[in-house]
Amino acid sequence: MKTLTVALAERSYPIYIGANLLTQADLLTRHIKSKQVIVVTNETIAPLYLETVLAHLSAYQVESVILSDGEQYKTLDSVNQIFTQLLQSKFSRNATLIALGGGVIGDMGGFAAACYQRGIAFIQIPTTLLAQVDSSVGGKTGVNHPLGKNMIGAFYQPQAVIADVDVLDTLEDRELAAGLAEVIKYGLIRDLNFFEWLETNIDALLARDKTALTFAIEQSCHMKAEVVAEDEHEGGVRATLNLGHTFGHAIETGMGYGSYLHGEAVAIGTCLAADLSQRKGWLNADDVARIVTLFERAKLPVIPPAELNAERFIDLMAVDKKNVDGAIRVILLEAIGKATLPMNIDHASLTQTLQTYGR
Repeated sequence: MKTLTVALAERSYPIYIGANLLTQADLLTRHIKSKQVIVVTNETIAPLYLETVLAHLSAYQVESVILSDGEQYKTLDSVNQIFTQLLQSKFSRNATLIALGGGVIGDMGGFAAACYQRGIAFIQIPTTLLAQVDSSVGGKTGVNHPLGKNMIGAFYQPQAVIADVDVLDTLEDRELAAGLAEVIKYGLIRDLNFFEWLETNIDALLARDKTALTFAIEQSCHMKAEVVAEDEHEGGVRATLNLGHTFGHAIETGMGYGSYLHGEAVAIGTCLAADLSQRKGWLNADDVARIVTLFERAKLPVIPPAELNAERFIDLMAVDKKNVDGAIRVILLEAIGKATLPMNIDHASLTQTLQTYGR
């Protein structure tokens, strides 16, 4: 087992990464400080892992909430189901919420924990690759709105993250590939050597090689922990973690939540960002081809949906948390392994990318 630390002074917390972690009761219970525990999961994960988690909690007053599975259910209505169970069970502000699931469950569970009685403790047990390498770490929580993804939420850090690579054995191939989009992102924004390692090992990751997966998760979490410790509330360098996300969120919103998995939309968005970076004169054609090829090898889409024309894309991108005073700001690449901070993008260059890339 590897243990990393997200260094946030008195709010620091560990990330445990390894195999067979869900069977280790102490990893979980050492972070529970009171007798009241609520486990939030979904209808896909509950039959697989809920019983294992509940078996560690026999000494506690435990409730569980099983939500519908899918990005389209990442809503205030779903979070309200969590609040209802907490209130019906008369849970106090000393309770602990355990988010057992992928990024949607982690985001909603964390948001519910941030809001209930103005904040209760919560623990992340991510069950998808995307959640293990990205969304479970860093304290971003929230829900979607029909007009924009993740526009309602809070920064709220967990007590711990338990990333068991064994749970990836039950992950669908499409979901595994979606998680690789975020793994590739880390190489692109911060570490050329890691990007090159991914080029060599992408087939092993797709084959669910445990050694390769553990290394990729560890490296991704290490980089995210560094960034979050430096910039918890995304005032600077943390924004670079959103490479491809402004484009990607526009795809998710415009096509309807659930049509594209988050990682699939980010893969397309990153290819668009690479194209735009070339137009700025930073990347060359070989760099862009190298990036696109790696996403393709990871079994991810790289071409934006034909249903979204440039005008609609830009309209959707205007609803993004990085924008300032109405100006669209995106993360670009100065080189493979080096991202920019958010920068204003002129309408002409953006339109050219959206009209020509992959069309």
